[in-house]
Amino acid sequence: MRWRCVWSLLICLAIWGVIVRPAAALRGQTIVVPVYSHVYHGDKERPFLLAATAALRNADLRQSITITAVDYHDSQGRLVRSLAPEPILLGPLASVRFVIPESDASGGSGASCVVRWQADADVAAPVAEAVMIGTRSSQGISFVTSGRVIEEIQ
Repeated sequence: MRWRCVWSLLICLAIWGVIVRPAAALRGQTIVVPVYSHVYHGDKERPFLLAATAALRNADLRQSITITAVDYHDSQGRLVRSLAPEPILLGPLASVRFVIPESDASGGSGASCVVRWQADADVAAPVAEAVMIGTRSSQGISFVTSGRVIEEIQ
């Protein structure tokens, strides 16, 4: 009777996704990271300018990855500029950041970075995020956004 309960519990855990499975091994991805150059405040929708830091962290403990492109796009999806004109090798657990200064409002409130990376071996997926921060007088704002994978290479 006790074994029947154990098996039932294991089946339930598997069905509900509680049993942890290793992350899918990948060879590359394309990731979109929201990057806000400003947000709006007040009834008149005044822009509040922000400095943005887009960061990519290699989450693999053993393998390096190569960032092949980091492209900054504006609210209409147009390419503003490439933030990584050459490939960047990131060792295990290493990170790289790209700063869009507060004075640069070219991206608009709906800007984004498109990050492309690849690896020679299967690796854990990296972490792609952006941190936005702005201050004016005694007011400050800061928040973080996470990247979303739009393409995977396995």
